[in-house]
This record gives sequence, C-alpha cells and structure tokens, in this order.
Amino acid sequence: MKQLGEILLDEGLVSETQLIAAMDEQMTRGLSLGRTLVELGILSEGQLVKALAAQVGMDFVDLDEFAVDRSAVSIVPAALCRRYTVLPVGFSNGSIVLATADPGNVMAVDDVRTVSGMPVVSVVATYDNLLRAIDRFCRADDEMEDLSSAFEDENAEPEADLSKMGEVADDDAPIVRYVNLLVTQAITDRASDIHIEPTEHDLRVRYRIDGVLHETQRSPKQIQGGVISRVKIMSDIDIAEKRKPQDGRMSVVHNGRKIDLRVATLPTVWGEKIVMRILDNSTASLDLRDLSFLDHNYETYRNSYTKPYGMILVTGPTGSGKSTTLYATLNAVSKPEINVITVEDPVEYRLPGINQVQVNPKAGLTFASALRSILRSDPDVVLLGEIRDHETAQIAIEAALTGHLVLSTLHTNDAPSAVTRLTEMGIEPFLVGSALDAVVAQRLARRLCGKCKEPYRPTAEEMEAARFPWMPGEPLPELMRPVGCVACSKTGYRGRLALHEVMPVTEEIERLAVAHASSADIGATAVANGMITLRDDGWHKVALGHTSIEEILRVVA
Repeated sequence: MKQLGEILLDEGLVSETQLIAAMDEQMTRGLSLGRTLVELGILSEGQLVKALAAQVGMDFVDLDEFAVDRSAVSIVPAALCRRYTVLPVGFSNGSIVLATADPGNVMAVDDVRTVSGMPVVSVVATYDNLLRAIDRFCRADDEMEDLSSAFEDENAEPEADLSKMGEVADDDAPIVRYVNLLVTQAITDRASDIHIEPTEHDLRVRYRIDGVLHETQRSPKQIQGGVISRVKIMSDIDIAEKRKPQDGRMSVVHNGRKIDLRVATLPTVWGEKIVMRILDNSTASLDLRDLSFLDHNYETYRNSYTKPYGMILVTGPTGSGKSTTLYATLNAVSKPEINVITVEDPVEYRLPGINQVQVNPKAGLTFASALRSILRSDPDVVLLGEIRDHETAQIAIEAALTGHLVLSTLHTNDAPSAVTRLTEMGIEPFLVGSALDAVVAQRLARRLCGKCKEPYRPTAEEMEAARFPWMPGEPLPELMRPVGCVACSKTGYRGRLALHEVMPVTEEIERLAVAHASSADIGATAVANGMITLRDDGWHKVALGHTSIEEILRVVA
C-alpha cells in the first residue's frame, strides 16, 4: 500500500518542500500528516479524503456533483442514514453503493446490508458533503406528502373529526407527526419563518429561506383544524379562541440543539393563519465581525458602542437583522462588571448573564413603564426592543443623557431619517442631537453560493442601468453572478449578509437637528463626512464577490 505522502506527490497536490514542512509540523501539533496539511491550508478537506480513499483502494465521490439515485436512497430509512452519517447513492452489479465518511464503520455497513438485503459497496465522501446530501435527499416533506395522501384516503371514516386530532398527545398520531416534520424540515432547510396558510381548498405551507418565501407543501383542507390546534397546544395558545390574533412560543430539540419558535396566529377568511419564527440561539452569540461590516463601518460603530453613555439606534424594516446586530453588540459590551438589562416584546433569545424583561401590556408593563423601573435598577447598558411612541423615546433619550448606554431599534428607511423621526415623535431637537451617538441602517441581501458562483464582466450598459460606481472609459470590473447547483437548491444563493449604513452624529449633524433640517440635508452632510450609504455598501460587497448586482437592486431602493 502506498503511503499518503507518495499519493499526494504523485497527484501533484503537494510539493516536496510542503510535505517536509508538514512532517516537521506534524510532530509539534500531534496530528496525523493529512490533518496537519489541512490545518496548514496546503490541502482542502476534499483533497485529503480523496487521497485517503486512494490509499485504501476505494473510490471518492463529490456528493455536490454526483447524480444520486433516489431509488437507492429510499431503500434505507432516513434515521439510519443520520445515525451513521451514510447515504446510499446508487447500485452497482447487484450491490448498493454506500457513501460514508468513515469506511471503517462496519456497524453501518452491516445495518445497511440487513435493511436493504443487498451486498454493500462503500465509497468515500467528506463529512460536510454527506451532511448536506442527507439533508437534501432524506427530506421530511416526502413523509409529509405520504401523510397528506393518507388523510385523503377515500376509505377514511366520514365521521372521523380530523379537526380534533391535534389535541391528542400521542406522538404517533398523524397530525402530531405532520407538525413535527413540518418544523424539522424548516430547520434543516435553514428557514427563518414557517407560514401555515389556509386557502379555500387546501392548507398551504411556505418557508422563508434567505429572505424569500418558497412553497413546500399543500395538504388537504380537512387537516387544517387539527394542524392549527396542534401548533396552538405546543405554543400554549388558547385553542378555543379563533376570532382574534394570539401569540405564543414553543421549543424543539433538533440534532441535539434547543431551538425556540415564536408563534403568531391571525384570523383570515379561510381560517387561522399561523406564522412561526425560528429563533436559532446560535445567532445571538455572533461576534460583530461575523456580521459582514466593512472595516470603515466597523470602526465607526465600535467607536460608538465602546462609549459609556449615549444612544445607538439600529433601523430597518422587519426581518432586516436588527435584533441580531443588537445582540452581537451586547455580546461585545457585556462583562461581569457591567449591569445589562433589556426590555423586549417578546424576548427572542435568552442570553446568559443579562437581565431580560418581557413587556406585558395586559399587566401594565409597557416599554415606557418597564424602562422607568429599569433606570431604578442601576443599569450600565439598556437594550430597548423598539421605540414606538413619544413616552418611550423621551425616557430613552433621558437615560442616554444621564450616563447610560441605550441600544434600540426604530423603523426608518435610512440612518439620517432616524433623527427627523425622533423629532416627529415630539422629542426636542436639541435633546436628540445631544443624546444620539450613532445610527445604523441595515438590510439583508442573499449571499452568492460559494460552490457555483461564476466570474463575468458586465457590459457598460448594465453598469449604467444599475448606477454602479464606475466611470465610462475605465476597465470593466470582474464581478460574480449566481449559477445554481444542488448545494443551493438551484437558486445560486446560500445564506445572507448584511448591508450597513453607519452614521455617527457629529457636531455638524447635531446643529442640523436643532435647526429642524430635512433628512436629505442630514444625509448629504453625513456622506460628505465619510458615511457609506446602504447602496454603496452593497456595491463594495458586489465588488468583493459576496453578492450580485441584481440582489443589491432587489433590497436597496
């Protein structure tokens, strides 16, 4: 058997110099040669696995490119595939071909042989590739379709009341399994929201993935009552009340992680619509550097949140990542010697070491009353979920002026509009100028898929039509555009990134606020002082190859 180093040299994946350096480093790190080469950035994970497969005489498959045979996948239960991280990918000479990241796992091979009743031929794939492929092919929505078909069975008892099925606690009940699968598949697909929508003839399910809604399921109308009742029970919502909107919350465990969902019901003409917002707690532990700030914007923002007092506002429409930015800011400022208190409606993420208060208007606990009480609790940093009215804004401004760092959100289209919005709420302009330290406007754009994006040079007409910052006569830049592959479900995009407009409130802007200047005048002054607008921030990220021109035009007016 050839040694790994020989195979890597024969394949031209490493040079002799790199191999010798890695062997020296191997002793220091205490890792295998292959793992050392990956840690040093000489080999990719895929190249290493391919070389290891060649060493033991096995084939390597790239599951992002390989044409997987769905009939092979259907032979082995999804639970078994997930347990061993294996996936049947095809047939060969009467044997089932099994992709695995661990060829030495004889238990997995034995179980697949027993379940399929066929000999097993193993091929090697990377662990990450396998996880993505399992999520892609072992989908819960296939089982949901089977359940939907069962509900439509003509032989079903006509007197069976499916609207009550959601009220049973049996985990094997069809409605219970249907709702569980609905939530599981949404989390697997990286959805941020689940929409369960009654229509005239059926029940429609849509997932919001990377900011765009995708229809995933249509089920028979007769299960509508059962599904809605089940979700209400799980969310501790009154199932008897169907005439007014209600809110609730539930928690599920997915692949060992606890994930919270915020649930809202809305009465419509065809029945109650339910929207479930998936709150992944890993988002709340993000570092600010993970939020795709440009260096200039990050330094400007850091200068504001590291001050001991003042107000910082994050603005943007619903779903633009404002809460994530504020939580990441809390993570940056939170220390054992600082008292951090938040007032939210509702509390989206539970953060360790931080005092979080949820408003309860029925009990008289509003943003304004909670904020008054908080200021008597000796806080250093206050996070206010949203400034909605004059009273809340007034108390927040006074808190910022009396030595507290106040973080909050406001619904405006850009950063300069936040100054005029506060004055329109009835706050004295001189107080706005004195208390406000910085405003961050934010949008979310889809990130190009790293597997399939391709370079191209746009035409001069395309550049001018998009108002891209390019001068006629200059060389056309090389940009990236979406293509579509199995890794991104043929969309060309996978994940999202934030666009920012960070406006520090300088003395000049403070004077404009006192003079009741328009948001356009404030914006022009901020740009003259070095502020990067949302659109220009987007163009920077297009030039870096992170997103496309079309995506920036979609999210920024």
